[in-house]
Amino acid sequence: MFINKDLQARLNNFDKLATRLMAKHSIALLRISVGIVFFWFGVLKFFPSLSPAEDLAARTIETLTFGLMKENISLPILALWECAIGVGLITGKFMRGTLLLLFAQMSGTIMPLFFFPNETFTHFPYAATLEGQYIIKNMVLISAGLVMWATVRGGQLVAEPNQKRQSMTVKAILQSQTMPQVKL
Repeated sequence: MFINKDLQARLNNFDKLATRLMAKHSIALLRISVGIVFFWFGVLKFFPSLSPAEDLAARTIETLTFGLMKENISLPILALWECAIGVGLITGKFMRGTLLLLFAQMSGTIMPLFFFPNETFTHFPYAATLEGQYIIKNMVLISAGLVMWATVRGGQLVAEPNQKRQSMTVKAILQSQTMPQVKL
């Protein structure tokens, strides 16, 4: 396919600009959008019968606490927990603590797959019910949390990686890393 060189140069410049903008702003957009999801779902849990996951969440917490924490206690705590994660992500404050809360909460959300497989799968392990799909999609939230964690010490996306490094093999990259010297 023939493309005019001027058009090709313009498209290339547009692509570079778009890539730089995405690298500069996408982590913040990811953080804020995941924060909105957590805050929204947390607020729903403050109001009985508004959250589609409320019953499953309450029974999971009751199972995890060996029956010590009933729904009237667990749902407000979970709601507050999710709202705290949401506020932390939206504001970008206390990110390490916020992400630790996120990972702890996410580890609890996958438990119904094991505790209640008859409710989370129509055909275990490949055909999830709507509740099961709701839980499985949390892998995206976990992955988003990992990406955000990679930036808490100033890590960032790079729009134009070093060309030399880009062409190196994984083995060469690992060998080029400087390892701290330990004196005994």
